[in-house]
Amino acid sequence: MLELSGLVFPVITVLSLVACLHLYYGQLTVKSGVVISAVFVGLAIVREWSSGGFYHGTDRIPGKTVVITGANTGIGKQTARDLARRGGRIILACRDVVKGEAAAREIIRDTGNNNVFCWKLDLSSFESIREFANKFNDNEPRLDVLINNAGIMLCPHMLTKDGLEMQIGVNHFGHFLLTNLLMDKLKSSSPSRIVIVSSLAHRAGVINFEDLNSEKSYGRVSAYCQSKLANILHALELTKRLEGTGVTANSLHPGAVDTELGRYLVTGLPKVMLASILAPFVKSPAQGAQTSIRLAVDPSLETVSGKYFSDCKDTKTSAAALDENVAKRLWEVSEKITNSTYP
Repeated sequence: MLELSGLVFPVITVLSLVACLHLYYGQLTVKSGVVISAVFVGLAIVREWSSGGFYHGTDRIPGKTVVITGANTGIGKQTARDLARRGGRIILACRDVVKGEAAAREIIRDTGNNNVFCWKLDLSSFESIREFANKFNDNEPRLDVLINNAGIMLCPHMLTKDGLEMQIGVNHFGHFLLTNLLMDKLKSSSPSRIVIVSSLAHRAGVINFEDLNSEKSYGRVSAYCQSKLANILHALELTKRLEGTGVTANSLHPGAVDTELGRYLVTGLPKVMLASILAPFVKSPAQGAQTSIRLAVDPSLETVSGKYFSDCKDTKTSAAALDENVAKRLWEVSEKITNSTYP
């Protein structure tokens, strides 16, 4: 059953009305009026079809604490807004504190939930990650859901503060360290959940252990795909190590979403033109957040771990994302690079 959500239906109605008025006053032929209306309806159908699944559960999470990285914008912000409506204590872990605090105030205003806070977290700095984890472990009694949402995509060659290639440094190593440092709190709060935002791009990814940090050569696409494959392999190895703890770990593809993640893809007029062309085929941030929301709160998934979801459904990954030997080796390399061990 096709769902017309948000502003899509009103927009169709208005545009169809405009076409009818033009037709009535003789400025359009009957044929062209029908064609225009059909195009509007067709675009809306494509828009809704591409938006994927919705999570309709009304589950409440009062008393539960959720950490969401990169939650000042995009799907992270929409995930935070939804979970705040469900009564959770939400911590927006953001690099830009000014934007993060503005997002927190907005979510508080929209949801009436005053338990929404912004904490400083720069995933490109191991020092910042350790400071965040120390603050959390010292001041928060529990952690029920950790959503590793933040990411960077297709950036020019850049390095983190610790000398790592930016995409794998932020997308994988930063979240790997954060997860390890918060693991004791997750275990003591079980049943608890780890949600890792990956991407369909993992299918083109290869873990290049000979040049994991892209020091020999750098391709922004291959580096991004490698980091997204690393996300799923992280969840795969986590699942093995979490067995019997009551903590689950799952990864997901949010879909093609209209967020700031594509800031490095194109700029200026080409960006505006591309956005217009792709508009019917991309999700809104609220739509892109649906799978993260389901993995965070759905009671039926309380014991589900090691799975990969897309459009709110369990979905197959690439064969490379199922390689347990690569997952184990990546884990061992990640421990050395982040100077952290699984507690």
